[in-house]
Amino acid sequence: MSKTFAIAFAVGIACIAIAVACIFYMQRGAHIDLSGKTLKVRTTPLDENSSLVVVDFRLNNPADYPFMVRSVTVVMEDAAGAQTEGQTVSEPDAKRVFAGIPMLGQKYNDTLIMRDKLPPHTTWDRMVAARFEAPESKLQARKRFLVRIEEVDGKIVEIPEK
Repeated sequence: MSKTFAIAFAVGIACIAIAVACIFYMQRGAHIDLSGKTLKVRTTPLDENSSLVVVDFRLNNPADYPFMVRSVTVVMEDAAGAQTEGQTVSEPDAKRVFAGIPMLGQKYNDTLIMRDKLPPHTTWDRMVAARFEAPESKLQARKRFLVRIEEVDGKIVEIPEK
């Protein structure tokens, strides 16, 4: 192998590596991935066999494209790892719940609802309320709550409680 061929081969490989790195750099915001964290969890009994949970959370959309919400649910994971999905409360009902149950405190954030569009490179504080057919003691003994957000294209993002 000649010295000239080896140098030309090395320069060619370096040019290809630079081109691939530039393509990856230009595509860094094209991946839609929502991140978030739970800020506050509140529970209250509704009666002997049902309870309400309110989860306040922060969402971050680092992508170059908006994230359109299809559905939002709250899932309770118990100590054994079994998951139970709650019945999501709508925004008008959430306002009435906060007005009718003073133990919950103040309603800090708007509810994340279907068809909400999280713009690119933004952060939102939102909440979701859900009713569980379980006594409050069972909710208190949970392992964690998960806020499950489904995007219109089918991508599912889960925000765990701590």
